[in-house]
Amino acid sequence: MKAAIIGCGNIAQVHASCVNEMKEHEIVAFADIDAEKARTMSLKYGGGAFSSMEKLLEKTQVDILHICTPHYLHAPMAEYALRFGVNVFMEKPPVINEEQHAMLRELRTNKQLGVCFQNRYNQSFCKVREMLLSGKAGKIRGARGIVTWNRQEKYYAESLWRGRLALEGGGALINQSIHTMDLLNVLLGGAPDAVDAAIMNHHLIDKIEVEDTMSAYIQYGAIPVCFYVTTAYSSDPDPIIELDCERMKIRIEGPNVIYFYLDGKIESLTAESKNNPGKKYWGAGHKLCIAEFYECVLGKKKFSLDLDGIESTVCLMLGAYKSARERHTIVLNAC
Repeated sequence: MKAAIIGCGNIAQVHASCVNEMKEHEIVAFADIDAEKARTMSLKYGGGAFSSMEKLLEKTQVDILHICTPHYLHAPMAEYALRFGVNVFMEKPPVINEEQHAMLRELRTNKQLGVCFQNRYNQSFCKVREMLLSGKAGKIRGARGIVTWNRQEKYYAESLWRGRLALEGGGALINQSIHTMDLLNVLLGGAPDAVDAAIMNHHLIDKIEVEDTMSAYIQYGAIPVCFYVTTAYSSDPDPIIELDCERMKIRIEGPNVIYFYLDGKIESLTAESKNNPGKKYWGAGHKLCIAEFYECVLGKKKFSLDLDGIESTVCLMLGAYKSARERHTIVLNAC
């Protein structure tokens, strides 16, 4: 199949590398409003260089378009490409507000839309999910997720859209920790009932419009989930997910999984994927995620991370922001 990439920033390098390794597929074009970025990518991987998605699609036959642009462009670009008759694989987040969410949900097309929630392919996450499904851990009684990363003013100054609410949609949650929220949501069964959240800005006050910190209390029936994320830390350690189960406590920390048994026994394992492209804390699942999407398009099978597959996480994310901005608990079971 023939692929193209729109948006030639950091994450586009990962997408291009992954597609380039799949020898049965070919990257035929790149597009970016910065013509030099598109030209640099085309010189490295081959294919044409364009200044817009519209020109790329008009001039080039494309089966799959990768959307790696700023957040606010993801949904409208996906809509345009799908209506044009091209399958779309987009970076997170799929939407930045309820209006974009509704627009994509109402869109009817025979082409596939996939979202890059690559951390669902992390081996540590897969091992824990297998443990839960086996019943050995017992029922989950509670859970927590913690992300403490570092983003300084320079990070936001590198682009015109970061840190601006209308263009980014948010900060520490939608940009840095949506994957951790997604993994928690999947492990808890993907049916949150309510969320009560608060957003703060501790270290970049008057520098950015979005939050550098969020805390959230999420309810799955009687199961409490505590979620905390900040970009005011000193470095970028692996996120922590911890499950308090009937027969053990389970902790995921990057590629590491630790089982704490009730009798005091501790068992640990490392389930790290090799040859991970991109930054370490992006996770190791890009190759598997992209490869599965291509297989589904070729085989005309439903991709697991389409809008239906990530619906509850999107509702939870949007609900958390609504709760924080309106300052009350948001009921989610109708989403």
